[in-house]
Parts: sequence; C-alpha cells; structure tokens
Amino acid sequence: MSWWDADDDEDEPEYDESDVRVRPNRRGSRPRTKVRPEHADAVSGTVLGVDRGRYAVLVDEGEPDERDITAARASELRRKSVVTGDHVDLVGDTTGEPGTLARIVRVGERSTLLRRSADDTDEVERIIVANADQMLIVVAAANPEPRIRLVDRYLVAAYDAGIQPILCITKTDLADPAEFLENFAGLDLPVFRSSSEHMPLDEITRALIGHRTVFVGHSGVGKSTLVNALTGAERAIGRVNEVTGRGRHTSSSTVSLRIEGDGGTGWVIDTPGVRSFGLGHVDPANILGAFTDLARIAEDCPRGCTHLPDSPDCAIIEAVEAGQLGETGRARLDSLQRLLATFA
Repeated sequence: MSWWDADDDEDEPEYDESDVRVRPNRRGSRPRTKVRPEHADAVSGTVLGVDRGRYAVLVDEGEPDERDITAARASELRRKSVVTGDHVDLVGDTTGEPGTLARIVRVGERSTLLRRSADDTDEVERIIVANADQMLIVVAAANPEPRIRLVDRYLVAAYDAGIQPILCITKTDLADPAEFLENFAGLDLPVFRSSSEHMPLDEITRALIGHRTVFVGHSGVGKSTLVNALTGAERAIGRVNEVTGRGRHTSSSTVSLRIEGDGGTGWVIDTPGVRSFGLGHVDPANILGAFTDLARIAEDCPRGCTHLPDSPDCAIIEAVEAGQLGETGRARLDSLQRLLATFA
C-alpha cells in the first residue's frame, strides 16, 4: 500500500463551513432591491431655492407652523432634478431647527416647466423653474439697448411652457420705448413702464398677487432693483459696463421671494441674468397654440404649413389679407411669424 492510500489523517482537524459568508457579487455588497419605502409620514413643501446641493423648502405655507427647512436630495432621486418651485415630500428632521437636515424623497407632478438650452441645437435642456404660471420679462429702454430677438425667445419659452408673459420696460426716462413696443403690438401682452422717478410698484404687485411669477431679463436691465423694491429683499445689484454696454451678472442663483399686497400673497422667482436663451427643446406647435384666434384658422391650412410669409395657401395669411381679423390681425400675424422664424 502506498502512502497515498494510507488513511493517516485521523489527527487532522475537522472544519465546519456552515458559517462561511459568500459574497453575493463581485463588489461585496448586497444586491439592490427595487422595493422602496412608502414614506407615509413625509411632509410636503415647496422648494424656494437651491444652493450647492442644499434645498431651502417651505413647509405649511400660510399656516401657524410655517417654517423653512434645509434638505438634501435622497439617493434614489439622484437622476431626478429638483429645482426652485418644485413641490416635494420630505422625511427626517423636518422641524426646521438650525443645523437640522431633512431629505427630499419625492417630487410632485409639475404643472409648468420653464426651460432653456445653451443654443438652438443643444438637446440638453436646463430647467430654470417649475410650477410658475407667469413670466415677467424685464427690458431696459436704454443702457443696455433692448434686444427684440431676446424678448422673442422669452416669449417663445413662455408660450411653450404654458406660462402667461408680462413685459416691464425700465429706464424709460433714458429713452422712449414706443418704437420698441410696436414689435409686440399684436400680442396679448400686459406692459408696465418704469423709470428712475416712478416705479409702478402697486400696479405690478396687483398683477403678481396669487401667482408664481418668474422674472427674466438681460443683465443690467434693473431686474434685481425691481425685485428688491417689490419684495424688500436685498439681491445684489449690478451696473452696465461702460465699454461693452453689457450688464454684469449679479444674481447667481434662482430664488423665490414672497410678495404681499391687497390682502393676498404671491411669489417672485428671481433668476440670474442671461445674454442668450436657447430654444432647442421647444415644439413650434406650442407657439401657434398661444395665438388662440390664429390657431383656429390654422386648422384650414395645408398639412406642413409653416405660416411664414412664403408659405403657400396659408389660411392665416389669407384671412389677414381678407381683413377677417380686424385692425390687429396684421400685427398678430407679424408677431407669430417672427416667433416662428426663430426655428426656420
């Protein structure tokens, strides 16, 4: 018998492997489960601002227990954007005490979503604010000079989002804005005029009460000055560069500020000034939908009609030429065509 066949391992110790832990995957962590907690005890709030991964959330708005809560986004929402204006659910420490941190676990359905892209060919959209129902476009009559095309882009973004636009012309003591305003004569667009001697704060306040209004405008047009006067806030105010004629960026984040008047409240959503406003995400069909009277006539247009001046058999153009839309018909068609030309 060889040493191989010898049964001489009687003295070898016996090992019990019943407690051996087998790693479930190569990373050594337990497999993720698709089951998520329901968070039935979550409280609801509205995001007022975002700063470096921390969210200021207002809970119990208008109630005796109204409070501001600082929150972080839950890990399961890492691919879900959370922006100013969002309605969210929170868990954790929701007392709002200094030093506490809650966690956002759900984002509610958005009624509107104002977006922009870096340029018209960029498919990546940048969300500015959620759930706003009005947009106040702030433009200076001079210093810096008003830009018709930029205002057009704001209007397109508002119509695409289903948001009612309002126009405020500042610095009217420096130049008469009448010629500039003629470009928008065909639009159902409320207009406020403001100067260094008179800011129509009462009129603007009445238009903002009961609404969530996002303020947009070119840098240096006086948007932050108007926001401060309306809300009592102290947003940074910039000056226009005397060499380039361009405004300096001052507001660096989007934030909601409460406005009060006539026994009610509203929210002003101040945004950083921009010099460009890409519309790569916009559906041109939504622009026509904002012109309800023209949209009804467009139902008789041939398929694929662009409604631009060179469009054959356009029912809108024919209706305007026949005088069916009255004195404002031509101006409204010109406004529509200018906005649609943005995509041509």
